[in-house]
Amino acid sequence: MRGLVGLSLLCLVLAPMAAAGAASFTREGLTFSDELGGFRLVSVTGTGRLEDPFVVVEEIGGQGPAILLITGLRPEFGNRCGTQHLTGFAMTKLVRNVGNQPWHDFRMELRENERYASPYGDGLSFGQAATGRTVESSTFHQARVIDEPYDGLAFEDGEVPPGAAADFHFLITDETPAWRILLIQDLSPPTAALPPREEPARPAAWPHPMLAQRPEAAP
Repeated sequence: MRGLVGLSLLCLVLAPMAAAGAASFTREGLTFSDELGGFRLVSVTGTGRLEDPFVVVEEIGGQGPAILLITGLRPEFGNRCGTQHLTGFAMTKLVRNVGNQPWHDFRMELRENERYASPYGDGLSFGQAATGRTVESSTFHQARVIDEPYDGLAFEDGEVPPGAAADFHFLITDETPAWRILLIQDLSPPTAALPPREEPARPAAWPHPMLAQRPEAAP
């Protein structure tokens, strides 16, 4: 996998600037799009299997959020990452910093819609409860998985200067496949953390997902 990452990072660094307008790529029946904004989607390759993950190449120039829209997941897609979930796939994200500030952390969140955080009951997660699930980055030395009260990943203890790229490796699984999945990527500072677990969730301003005030729970 690391050889693939090195080659893809080189392609990312050499990729030309995109023309105006949204980009979308369809692979294995899934469509990946940057139409919700915040970043440029450069390419998508792979099949979603552990040995051949979807490799999503992006450029981000601001603080975020950058929202990758994934559509088309169906039960027929199956589970390609070996977990116990009905559907699932492996993903490698290669993200180039095209802004003017270094990144010291990188956060992601899964949702089925803009309004609500992903609750336990919707079945969508980063491989929750799977044995040996993959969550790693060679750019950031710490990777934390947040399973409750929302589905998130936090990559910390690293630095991505302007012009450099970061890599991320993880699983996306869904017990009740959602036609529309949002992978929200955010560069807000670590101080914008969740309130203590015992505090009730409070409404948050969309679309910035990693603020201290969280959105209300789904009904």
